[in-house]
Amino acid sequence: MSQNIHIIGAATTFGQPRLGVDLGPDAIRYAGLDKALSSLGYTVTDAGDIRSKYRVNASNHSIKNETNLLNYREVMDFSLELAAEVDNTVSSGQFPLILGGDHSLSIGSLAGISKHYEDLGVIWYDAHGDLNDSRTSPSGNIHGMPLGISCGVGDEDLVNLYNPGIKVKPQNVVLIGMRDLDEGEKLYIKENGILTFTMGDIRTKGIESVMKEALTHLEGRTDGIHLSVDVDALDPLETPGTGTPVDGGLSLSESQLAMEILNDSGRITSMDLVEVNPLLDEKNKTAEKAVKIAESLFGKKQL
Repeated sequence: MSQNIHIIGAATTFGQPRLGVDLGPDAIRYAGLDKALSSLGYTVTDAGDIRSKYRVNASNHSIKNETNLLNYREVMDFSLELAAEVDNTVSSGQFPLILGGDHSLSIGSLAGISKHYEDLGVIWYDAHGDLNDSRTSPSGNIHGMPLGISCGVGDEDLVNLYNPGIKVKPQNVVLIGMRDLDEGEKLYIKENGILTFTMGDIRTKGIESVMKEALTHLEGRTDGIHLSVDVDALDPLETPGTGTPVDGGLSLSESQLAMEILNDSGRITSMDLVEVNPLLDEKNKTAEKAVKIAESLFGKKQL
């Protein structure tokens, strides 16, 4: 892992209908991210926020296009801009730490990162698979599609965003924390052999075993690993400030241990930290937990 961390605020809320998640990057900053990472010996720079050129308007926020996708043009344009910033960050030898914003931002982050790896791996730490097909999604919410799009599923222009073709092979994906999968996602996971750990698996095996199994699975087949952490992977009691909470999630201590194991591996090359919505939060509690997760990934130990 690079000793130079480049923070990129991805202040987007267009991938889903709830307003406020575009304020997430600043909430995480206010919770002390820069100071926490600098204290661990990293050189930290902050690019500020990439913001959509489109104004967030409460009266017409969730507009579907002709193919049933919400805020399609807004998501497309934002993703292109984020992809370029992430691409430049990796080219300069820095570690891109992308703060969300809703999870649709991963379309852009993966597009920018994947240019630098022949076989990029992805660990998707989330309550949801985000593997919905943009052509068949009943909701049209693009934050439920970024991993599917990055694997080549759905809208052709989104799949080919920034550079043509898929950004990650399905067999190079590991899903961790799953407890709210749609039927189409379950079928896609089975058909493509995606290594998946539900919360039932985590309770049976323990998070340490799960993380080591995930790393073993990606060893030898990937030349870099992108980590995408949605704060709804944690139980809502831990992270109330998020738009799609699902009961029965991971604890903070489990997540810290998971991040410590990833740090020890030295194989994580980039990270998304997404779906913090301060309008839904309790005294910035969720953003503070997000900072603790980042600290553990970058080397802070519980003991």
